[in-house]
Amino acid sequence: MSNEITWAFAHPIQRSEATAEGPLDRISLRDHIVEVEIGAFQQERGLTQRICFNVVVEVRPHDNDLGDDVDRILSYDKVTEAIAAELAAERLNLLETLAERVAERVLLEPLAMRVFIRIEKLDRGPGALGVEIVRARKPAAPPIPEDRPHPRVVFLSNAAVAAPHLPEWLDQLEAEGRPIILCVGASDTPAPQVPHKMAQRRIDLLAIEQNAWVLAARDKRCVVVSTRTELDWAMRHDRMSVWAPSKIVLDAVDGPSASPRDALALVHWFARAMKAQSMLVIGAEAPVAEDMPLSAIAADVHLLP
Repeated sequence: MSNEITWAFAHPIQRSEATAEGPLDRISLRDHIVEVEIGAFQQERGLTQRICFNVVVEVRPHDNDLGDDVDRILSYDKVTEAIAAELAAERLNLLETLAERVAERVLLEPLAMRVFIRIEKLDRGPGALGVEIVRARKPAAPPIPEDRPHPRVVFLSNAAVAAPHLPEWLDQLEAEGRPIILCVGASDTPAPQVPHKMAQRRIDLLAIEQNAWVLAARDKRCVVVSTRTELDWAMRHDRMSVWAPSKIVLDAVDGPSASPRDALALVHWFARAMKAQSMLVIGAEAPVAEDMPLSAIAADVHLLP
């Protein structure tokens, strides 16, 4: 028991050495500190804090002479690049999620066999608060295609949401046989106004989500979703989704510059983020853009372009 306690609080390299089942080489990253916005608590939003990484990667021993060639080893840079890539991909709430994603990325390296990751928050208490995980390479599996489906993003004005021929539009969109993501702005009822910028942003995003549920109530095919995982699943199955923007917008590392009150600009940002095949605007003017095909129709037109 005493040995287990020692391993638990020692550097991950000690745990690696104590639990190894064969001769393996190791590379380690000690006390790598970055400043980032992370955390599930409201007081952690809008602020950065220091987090510390300690990483040990067990690698297959080389059978041949390395020839002093850096391209034949697992470079330390691959570990720091994995950390930077996951921190840049999305704002995360949990250290556990970050550790899992960094481990998964490191284990994509051909030489990596097992990885120990300890991540600690340095500014949340009198000591370091953290998690530690151990993950091993899994048996080879068929490669998963990296290309996500390219959806058609459709913005519906309030007049379009209330239009009597909304079901006809949904029929036409469904007949296209490709993933469709429906987007709306806030309702015509003014949202509450507060002097706090971050609070107002959340209020405005929630006003859009309320309107998304208004659309969902009009047709059972309109399923409100808020996470990238749900959207990816729906797209792979050619389902129709209604975007609830709060989570994706607030968790985006490179978030939209547009205010939620500028619904079309926000939806255009979202369409770019989703690598949309095209964007259709019903009941409003399409924004000017050259990054994807855009079209617009009036809310009283029955046939979609």
